[in-house]
Amino acid sequence: MSDDGNDNPAEEPVAGSGSDLARDALRSAREAASKRGKAPPRGRWRRAGGGGSSARRRWSAAGPDERDPQTLGRVAFRLATERGWSGRLAGATVFHRWSELVGSEVAEHAQPVALRDGELTVQASSTAWATQLRTLQKQLLRRIAAGLGPDVVKRMKVIGPSTPSWRLGPRHVRGKGPRDTYG
Repeated sequence: MSDDGNDNPAEEPVAGSGSDLARDALRSAREAASKRGKAPPRGRWRRAGGGGSSARRRWSAAGPDERDPQTLGRVAFRLATERGWSGRLAGATVFHRWSELVGSEVAEHAQPVALRDGELTVQASSTAWATQLRTLQKQLLRRIAAGLGPDVVKRMKVIGPSTPSWRLGPRHVRGKGPRDTYG
């Protein structure tokens, strides 16, 4: 046993401040890791508790950061993207921006009814407008793709105006319907 009470005479007390000791320990750990070929990534440290994120808290700089306050629109966009709602929201945009996408004259005589699996169903105000929309179908699809993106609306189905239903109950008899009782 030595005079200072150490069992191992090879270990001598190290002189220096705490930061010098920490710097020396870090340098020796990096040298040992580089000899093994595995240098730890700079700027990222594991937490002592082992839980949560593997990244140590970084201080915010002058530039924008993901931890900065965000606008509601940006947060909603990120949430929709993460949850896979982007396609459905783009489809809803077709209904919201219909007159802007196809023009005011077409929007006055036709309204979108449904959007399923890329097929937009449009109801015209008259049979003449339904025929006109069928001839303008490719142009309308191009305009919608330019406004919303190429994969939102792939096909368009044009239907004419709906007629009133004369069925008033669950039972039905085939035939001409109410017209045969008028005269």
